[in-house]
Formats: sequence, structure tokens, C-alpha cells
Amino acid sequence: MMKWIGGATAALVLAFGGATLASGFMSQDTAMDAAAPTLEDAIPVDEDAVAQANAQAGTGDGTTPEFVSEPVIQEIPEKKPDPKDEAFVIKRILPIDGPIKYGEWHWDDEGIEDGPLVMTVDLQARVISVFQGGYEIGAAAVLLGTDKHPTPLGTFPIRYKMRHNVSEKYNNAPMPYSMFLTADGIALHGSEVENGFASHGCVGMPDEFAAKIFAIAKKGDKVIITDGKRIGMGDSII
Repeated sequence: MMKWIGGATAALVLAFGGATLASGFMSQDTAMDAAAPTLEDAIPVDEDAVAQANAQAGTGDGTTPEFVSEPVIQEIPEKKPDPKDEAFVIKRILPIDGPIKYGEWHWDDEGIEDGPLVMTVDLQARVISVFQGGYEIGAAAVLLGTDKHPTPLGTFPIRYKMRHNVSEKYNNAPMPYSMFLTADGIALHGSEVENGFASHGCVGMPDEFAAKIFAIAKKGDKVIITDGKRIGMGDSII
């Protein structure tokens, strides 16, 4: 009896003992599970560092940069030429038959509206052309300089005008209707334009023709002197 009771008591004690051990292990596992950190807690994320890295990668807004599978080619627009100033585009050329002879001149400003005045002189053609607002209103043969006293090339504004002028440098030679282009005395002026004669660098024109230019030319109007340059309808004078 005692043995049975003792045996049962021992079994009961073992049962309670086993339950106590199991309970201890379960409590220990539960405590370990509760104490185990998450992955995010184990490796903390620095949000500011991530945003800065993305910004340096080129997104600028803290988002993951996107990539394209094909290169993007940006088209560069072709540069357009500078627009022409219509006031200096040739719109009319006087209808003159054949080369202009020495002493010959032409003038037609009828119906031409006011516009900027520009004159061209070409050394090879030995001709001066007068344009107003792009319309040729005058043309004449001219006297030019020599190799020793050449007519200068370039674009010259009219500096000042003198209706009655004589050359102090060249024996008081008459230079009526003078329109000076340079500080050393190169000018447009009236002259006897004959074959075999030359100037000391000035552009000599028939007196009547020079008088017409003198009447409309102003200080600052341009005279363009070239050597063999050709221009035509639709071209810009300057």
C-alpha cells in the first residue's frame, strides 16, 4: 500500500516536476522571443543619409533614380542667320545700258521714299552708286587715286561737308561739294571726270552729280569703298 502510494506520489511529483520544467523552458523561450530585436532595430536606417545619397545620385528629391535603357539625344537647333535690315537690302538697280563712261552720270529719285543713304564706290568698276532705302537713285563714273596716292578701302561715315572748298595741299585745286571721309582730307567732291586723269586719293564726281548728293547727304551717312566687290538685287549693302 505504502509502495503504491509512494509510487503514485513519486509519479505525481515527477509529473509536477515535469510541468514545472516545461513551464520554465516555455517561460525562458517566451522571454527570449520577447527580447529578440527586429532586423530594423538591429540595423537602424539613417533616413537623412539615404536622402543625401539619392540626391548625389542625381534625383534631387530623395527618391530612387530611374535609368533608361536607350541613350537620349538632345537636338541642338540650327542657328538661324541674322535677319537683314530691309532698309539696306537692294530693291532696285538703275536700268543703265552698258558701262558708264567718264563724265556720264544717272539720277532718278522720283517716287522714292525717304530712307538711309548709303554710297558704294568700287575701284575696279570706277563707279559710285547712291542708294536710298535700298533703291539705287544715282550712279556715275569717278576719278580715283593712284598707286602713290591710293583711294582707301573700307566703310567711312561722312565727317563734315563744305560747299565751296579748294585744296590747300594741291595748289588750291577746286573741290566743290566736298564731303570728307577721313581726317587726312580724303573726300567725295565735284571734279572734271575725264579719261587719263586721277585724284590724290579722293573720289571725284561730275559737279552736277556731286551737287545732288551734297543736297541730301548728312553727317554720318556711310560710303563703302571696295575693290572688285559685286552686289545685286536682294543683297545687303552693308
